[in-house]
Amino acid sequence: QVQLVESGGGLVQPGGSLRLSCAASGSIFSINTMGWYRQAPGKQRELVATITSGSSTTYADSVKGRFTISRDNAKNAVYLQMNSLKPEDTAVYYCNADIIRLDYHLYTDWGQGTQVTVSS
Repeated sequence: QVQLVESGGGLVQPGGSLRLSCAASGSIFSINTMGWYRQAPGKQRELVATITSGSSTTYADSVKGRFTISRDNAKNAVYLQMNSLKPEDTAVYYCNADIIRLDYHLYTDWGQGTQVTVSS
């Protein structure tokens, strides 16, 4: 069983910063692409950023230039540095990982989410 656990969410004022972390544990051989998604009330879940095992990144247009995704392969962890936060960034943030299990099965796993609230 593989588990993804997010941390670092909270309440922050507009213009502030937060750093989200997500660590994977369990029967992992390796991890390919990792990413962050978010879901605001009344909206569909949307992609925020992704990072490959070779550290190639993609970003949603709405966060480009403000957010930075990174990873630590030795720790099976992915991070999201969020700067210049806006109220529109308020959402539950979920980490995502394409995992190769020890039995070489490839599947996608999700964390349970961490709340980010941007408000004065």
